Amino acid sequence: MSALLVNIDVDDLKKAEAFYIAAFGLTVGRRFGEAGVELLGLAAPIYLLVKAPGSIAAAGQARDYRRHWTPVHIDIVVPDIDSAVARATAAGAALEAPVKSANWGKLALMADPFGHGFCLIEFVGRGYDEIATPA
Repeated sequence: MSALLVNIDVDDLKKAEAFYIAAFGLTVGRRFGEAGVELLGLAAPIYLLVKAPGSIAAAGQARDYRRHWTPVHIDIVVPDIDSAVARATAAGAALEAPVKSANWGKLALMADPFGHGFCLIEFVGRGYDEIATPA
């Protein structure tokens, strides 16, 4: 059976752990010395991995923890977007645009303190089924 794991590079493990616990109510699973921690509480575990700024990542790119864009990000589905945005920003996230509403739900574009983008989503009605194309 396959499983999904989410790995997030950070330069400060204690700061990252505190942020993800405070922002999303996650709990610590396992620790991997000073190099990483497993956080539980979402559908997929999140692994925070310590990687120094400037260290080489994929394709020879140096890691940079300023706000950056990547085509892969995490979406976290929440029951109340306003309280989730408040909790995440209180923990250190940045709300990058006003919350958007659509017939399928509400969307908040966010960034964590390490430059990683993520979205908070509150589904309404039938969620994505409101806009899904029939097969």
